[in-house]
Amino acid sequence: MSLLGHLTVDELGPLLRTMHRSLVVDSHYALFNWLQDDVQRFIPHDIVIAVWGDFSLGMVCHDVVSSLQGARTGNFSDELVQPFAGTLFKRWVHYGRQPFFLDSTEGDSAFQGLDGEGASDMLHQMETGLVHGIKDQRGRHDCLYILLGDAPLVDGGSRARDALRLLLPYIDTAFRQVAHLPEQYYRQPDAAGTQAAEVPDSNAPVGELSVREMEIMEWVRLGKTNQEIGMILDISAFTVKNHMQRIFKKLDVLNRAQAVAKIDNLRHRGHPTRQ
Repeated sequence: MSLLGHLTVDELGPLLRTMHRSLVVDSHYALFNWLQDDVQRFIPHDIVIAVWGDFSLGMVCHDVVSSLQGARTGNFSDELVQPFAGTLFKRWVHYGRQPFFLDSTEGDSAFQGLDGEGASDMLHQMETGLVHGIKDQRGRHDCLYILLGDAPLVDGGSRARDALRLLLPYIDTAFRQVAHLPEQYYRQPDAAGTQAAEVPDSNAPVGELSVREMEIMEWVRLGKTNQEIGMILDISAFTVKNHMQRIFKKLDVLNRAQAVAKIDNLRHRGHPTRQ
């Protein structure tokens, strides 16, 4: 029987309130409160990791929401999240895109590549986890949500799993209504070698590329035209052209080849283009 079949009359109200409140999330603070106050009632967790993008190319971004000290997006590097999420994404596809459990205490293979320090150590401390995702056919991007907890789930976790299956569209909606965090924007070092302040909007200073702009540049690197990139990302070629003009301005270059070379040069100097 599904979660709805097990809910009492007193529990239906909080469930409907949880669904309704997801529609008005408009900031990371509101997202945090909604996950802690509403979703927590049905899916106990300590860390939520949202990962989205093109998993086949490894072009993904992530966001971490948690009340634990040190469990912030900036503490979870791409080098940590991408292999971890990539393993779980493949497992999710293998399971027919259905929610599934992972258990670090049982030596789950997804945890084997973690180095045991910092954020990695924090993940190792989580006893249980639930994973589910959403296939985005229009945007050609997938979204994976990983909910981890430091205590066993009651009743074997079946209730939490059913709740995740039911609430995932609302969780996905809430995350999509929140802008990228500053950590997800590229920062070009200034002449003194320090990093300039981040301004995640279309008027950002030269060198600060948004996640979408970096995504477009990866397709430019592969030789795709504006029309082809638009079809891949489900946006118009005109929108791609506007992005390219902003990219040229931010990188202080004149064409696509110079933009690719500029990004390669910054990466070679040890300044990552995505954080």
